[in-house]
Amino acid sequence: MNARLPTTQAETFVPGSDPAALIDHILERYHAVHRTQLPELIRMARRVEAVHREHPQVPAGLADVLDAMEQDLLVHMQKEEAILFPLLKAGGNPFVGQPISMMRAEHIEHGATLDRLAGLTNNATPPQGACNTWRALYAGIAQLSEDLAHHIHLENNVLFAQFEAPQVVAKSTPSHSPCCGSCGG
Repeated sequence: MNARLPTTQAETFVPGSDPAALIDHILERYHAVHRTQLPELIRMARRVEAVHREHPQVPAGLADVLDAMEQDLLVHMQKEEAILFPLLKAGGNPFVGQPISMMRAEHIEHGATLDRLAGLTNNATPPQGACNTWRALYAGIAQLSEDLAHHIHLENNVLFAQFEAPQVVAKSTPSHSPCCGSCGG
């Protein structure tokens, strides 16, 4: 069986556009893609864990980590879509810093989950002789990790930065520390 994941486009958004255009891009390119990626990855992870449970390199617990990640991301994206993004599209307000801070904190948690995925999957490197599903699963996890890191970078360093005082941005994303712990940016 050839497992398939949706293909994603390379990042083509040009920073410097207005916040509404960036938000629309994030919704289409990242939120919609994550909602498609995760259920398929969970399905494949459950299959790999079941079929290869005796294999010494089976990623035991991977489906559960992905399932928890999906739940966390769905709640996070819903908060952005229902509360923060409409506020930002309207130009923000003096109190926008609080929801942005909450989203930044959740982004750090998402980065920790990406680290867990990397640990469980040997950095998305399938073992020698892995079946098609296992290889597709790890390719999908690599794509999810890249997508989520870019997604978080755009929000933290491009979108949110437009609505925060310069000292807040400097304190929350220091140059020596990655924005979510996994993208290096």
